[in-house]
Amino acid sequence: MTEADRTPRTVFERHESNVRSYCRDFPVVFERAIGHHLWDTTGRRYVDLLCGAGSLNYGHNPPAIVERVTAYLAAGGPVQSLDLHTTAKADFLERFTGVVLEPRGLGDFVVQFPGPAGTLAVEAALKLARKVTGRTEVIAFTGGFHGASLGALAATTSPLLRGAAGVPLTDVTILPYGDAAHPDGTDPVTALERALGRDARTAPPAAILLETVQGEGGLHTAPHDWLVRIRELADAVGALVIVDDIQAGCGRTGTFFSFEDTPGLRPDLVCLSKSLSGMGLPMAALLIRREIDRWAPGEHNGTFRGHNLAFVAGSAALDHWTDPEFTHHAEQLASAIRTSLDGLVAALPARTADVVGKGAMSGLRFADAATAEGVRRALFRAGIVAETSGRGHVLKLLPPLTMSLIEWKEVAEVLGEAVLATASDVPAPTARP
Repeated sequence: MTEADRTPRTVFERHESNVRSYCRDFPVVFERAIGHHLWDTTGRRYVDLLCGAGSLNYGHNPPAIVERVTAYLAAGGPVQSLDLHTTAKADFLERFTGVVLEPRGLGDFVVQFPGPAGTLAVEAALKLARKVTGRTEVIAFTGGFHGASLGALAATTSPLLRGAAGVPLTDVTILPYGDAAHPDGTDPVTALERALGRDARTAPPAAILLETVQGEGGLHTAPHDWLVRIRELADAVGALVIVDDIQAGCGRTGTFFSFEDTPGLRPDLVCLSKSLSGMGLPMAALLIRREIDRWAPGEHNGTFRGHNLAFVAGSAALDHWTDPEFTHHAEQLASAIRTSLDGLVAALPARTADVVGKGAMSGLRFADAATAEGVRRALFRAGIVAETSGRGHVLKLLPPLTMSLIEWKEVAEVLGEAVLATASDVPAPTARP
């Protein structure tokens, strides 16, 4: 075996499935991470605006959370416990209820742990909605991404993912998202009313599944009146409302839940994952309005629904939400991101890009995927990791909520240089320390 055969990248190419994707856009090997920084095996430092696709809202290896987890391990706490009672789970449930649910008027919700992945929370939500209502059909929306397991995939509109299903994806009707029009020109509210109103030609659905901000779908943001109308129509036909807050939740849009500024929505079921554990440990939860918690014991289960390290980390992460300095900073960061992006777009030729998204889940929508990809590549050469979404035409920025305003300003300067270099003949930005 040659020395080249022993390099880490060669190991992946030789032994890991062809399905890998992110690593193709960022072809280095990372070995260390802290806060909003990553280091590769050559010692080069990168600013991480990918953040585990939104699973690192508090940055890499937050010291206070790491300390709590390592102390739990050192004390011999159980790591895997199925759904047995543990002190770690009790602490998380009490803290989550007291810090998150009750202050937001959701004290009547209970928590189900379906397993380690967000798609499992969606599967449980769909299954429970169908059980409670006795119906099969679900309404979802264009641009939606809810997971790659078959139930969630039926509500996901990515042609790449749907094409790999291998079986028909049924029992889901796809309607235009709140800021999009139907191909026939029908506006989203009218499309909803046709599907759910008195003159609907189909039976009412079990549930309506939506994201208030579509992370993978291109940072589309739902209008408030559309969300309120969903709740009204769902109530009128006895359907449940499921909010998939897997990427947009846990503070990503400025508030813990992405729907907090739309009180008229109030979902029946909420799917959480990604940053719920606070440090990237696998964890998912389904929040269920108590009166529809009609599972029989063991009716829906999974081996890894008792990940106690995630419970410990998640409890520690909730300290952020009792700290006024953190919540104020998160609001300031969201405002700074929007101001930076608005200023950047204003300096570009007309119709080069638009600002999309909400809070620290924002980005730039370009006219074509080639421009967005060019900006992404320029950023990576300059030492910034960021991804594209939608049809590849949206540059998505997910900085950790703990990034300082000064650090964001430095990143925004490089971003501006990268956009200008890609959209014009201005020299590309150079690598920053």
